[in-house]
Amino acid sequence: MTTNPTRAGRREWTALGVLMLPLLLVSMDVSVLYFAVPQISADLEPTGTQQLWIFDIYGFVLAGLLMTMGALGDRIGRRRLLLIGAAAFGAASLLAAYAHSAETLIAARALLGIGGATLMPSTMALVRTMFTDPVQRAKAIGLWSGVMTAGVALGSVMSGVLVEHFWWGSVFLVNLPAMALLLLLGPLLLPESRNPAPGRFDLLGIPLSMAAVLPVVYGLKELPSEGWNVRYVVSITVGLLFAALFVHRQRTVASPMISPALFRGHGFTPAVVLNTVSAFGMMGSAYFTTQYLQSVLGKSALEAALWSLLPSVLIGAAAPVAAQLVQRGAERAYVVTGGFVTAAAGYGLLALAGTDSLWLVLSGCGVLAAGIVVVMSLVTDLALSSAPVEKAGSASSLLETGTEFGGAMGMAALGSIGTAVYRHEIPASAPAPAQETLGGALAVATELPGRAGDALATAAREAFTSGMQGAAIAGAVVLAAAAGLAAKGLRGIRVRKEEKEEGEQNAGQADQLSPSGV
Repeated sequence: MTTNPTRAGRREWTALGVLMLPLLLVSMDVSVLYFAVPQISADLEPTGTQQLWIFDIYGFVLAGLLMTMGALGDRIGRRRLLLIGAAAFGAASLLAAYAHSAETLIAARALLGIGGATLMPSTMALVRTMFTDPVQRAKAIGLWSGVMTAGVALGSVMSGVLVEHFWWGSVFLVNLPAMALLLLLGPLLLPESRNPAPGRFDLLGIPLSMAAVLPVVYGLKELPSEGWNVRYVVSITVGLLFAALFVHRQRTVASPMISPALFRGHGFTPAVVLNTVSAFGMMGSAYFTTQYLQSVLGKSALEAALWSLLPSVLIGAAAPVAAQLVQRGAERAYVVTGGFVTAAAGYGLLALAGTDSLWLVLSGCGVLAAGIVVVMSLVTDLALSSAPVEKAGSASSLLETGTEFGGAMGMAALGSIGTAVYRHEIPASAPAPAQETLGGALAVATELPGRAGDALATAAREAFTSGMQGAAIAGAVVLAAAAGLAAKGLRGIRVRKEEKEEGEQNAGQADQLSPSGV
């Protein structure tokens, strides 16, 4: 006899609210330095290379360690890893806030990346174990996806507000109360869960996974700004070679870090692929819209950040609506397809933008983000429900790694298209710096007399807008193709029938997962 999965009660939903704290902060830390750079430069006097590492080291370490930390959480316990990561994140935030040299700040940002890599897969895996009822889990993952997406936009705004009233270290100190609350409430509210038979830890898999991820992410992130430099192409190639070695080891070692059996789960592979494509679409647009608001429309950095919050209004409604549609009987394939079509329509609006189209660009960003959040929430739920509970950490880390790859690819591919169009459209007579970037053109324009400077600035803004239009068309094509892939690849895939049997097993483990018995 089977029973329905145990429904979550007030305790689990309160615990979900606690889990949102680290998730929000980790996503905010991607953009929290946007407005702090001038103060950091004046105070610490970093070199150009050091300034780049202050920005990039967090994301690189985070991406490189996600798979390792997901597998580690399955072995030592996801709650334990989450609390260790929260303590590390808080300590690193304190170190960063009071850093007295660029080297110290770089080291602190690297430690923040390590902490972030423990927090992200742990939160998602704990959602998987706390919410065994498919309907409730879909709602919880929808909230997870919305918070994750909104955090990036909120980080830049909070950075601007804090730097305006305090010193640059305050952008890190804001992490401390949330991490302290997590450390206090986590042991009381969060269940411990782990793989009961994890096997030996694949130590060689750690350097192999990092050698696969880091060079590829590095190369993809640098391509939009500097083009197809041989160094970046070699970096990507080396990373792909290590990726092949990593995959070979995972298929042959007795206790792999990432079990190949995950990809045999019904719906897991298409979910990971579609999640990667959705990240491609989201980050690809961010590369242009931020520059458009500041350099084309002339908004200040803080004004641009505040305007960029408006599209988040649609994000908040998108995931719950998608979950309701699936719960009311709509096939997941069609809802995900609709999400991709909606996101492609958002790119279509961006393709119509001119040099004075604030509301059109904001509308396009909102529609795009809403469609992407629909996709991310549903495919994340599908991937986690397709994976065994004991592999929840590994499954979560694969999704997050795919998100990092997709975002980097989106910025590289669409950024390269936009840059190519810009360089084709800018007048050949323009000075060399103006032919490279819009920022370079505007800097040169300020030094030219009278109408010559105005003409160059106008031409550069028009060329950049043309580049954004070209990239938007390419983005729309990619997302439309993803819609077709979703319609075909997800057709007939629903929440596993086996979940009833899993619910019986979970009910037998209720004391471990929810001591209150809720």
